[in-house]
Amino acid sequence: MPELLFGTAGIPHSAGERTTLKGIERIAELGLGCMELEFVRGVRVNEKSAIEIKQLAREKGVRLSAHASYFINFNARETEKITASRKRLLHAVRIASLCGARSVVFHAAFYMGDSPQKTYDAVKNQTEEIINQAEFVAGEERLIIRPETTGKISQFGTIEELVNLSSEVNGLAPCVDFAHCHARTNGKTNSYEDFCDILSCIENKLGKAALDDMHIHIAGIAYGDKGEIKHLNLKESDLNYPALLRALKDFRVGGLVICESPNLEDDALLLQETYRYFG
Repeated sequence: MPELLFGTAGIPHSAGERTTLKGIERIAELGLGCMELEFVRGVRVNEKSAIEIKQLAREKGVRLSAHASYFINFNARETEKITASRKRLLHAVRIASLCGARSVVFHAAFYMGDSPQKTYDAVKNQTEEIINQAEFVAGEERLIIRPETTGKISQFGTIEELVNLSSEVNGLAPCVDFAHCHARTNGKTNSYEDFCDILSCIENKLGKAALDDMHIHIAGIAYGDKGEIKHLNLKESDLNYPALLRALKDFRVGGLVICESPNLEDDALLLQETYRYFG
């Protein structure tokens, strides 16, 4: 059965020093298995530091991923914003590759009043360009670029959009944020059957290999008619995370589960403990 690892979005709060290296060490001490490098407000890791991060992560047995800038919109009206979005994602991909990360997550676009199909076409065109231009470390396993399911109805990023996009663009795979799926539907996506439907959609369109190496985000979440409002700790939210974890177990999902709750490692450990409860 593929291994499913649990970890945090960024440096655990209990790491002491707020450095990536200390974060990796703390993840290992906690018995967690992965950590996402947060490049969401810019990449603040240089090439020398990236090599040190990669070496320590391998030594500690911690798998890494990265989240690219929030300031990406491949459906922007202005050409300069599209160009800047592409540069931000490409920079994140390059540094993440040097760090030894296996995936880079990003939010692809806003609809901006356009139809979902027009937005889809714009995102597809840009992601194909990204794949062609991306620089990866020579000799290393090529990382996967992952558009994320989004939590607001104004954003491109339903599970159907991302699965279809990943089936058409080689080198892409979805990052499934189950909290976003829950929030985007105003709380309706929240049962074992709902979570199984998402996993079945992925398997039917992308094959079992896509379930063997998923990248997943989970957090508590507050939402309204327009979708996501803010992240919450799991026990402060109505997200049915035990049912979700049981679905992941039953579908024999492998890969990384990144916890984005405000309390980070506490909920990451809760997720890991609950998942292991199902045998």
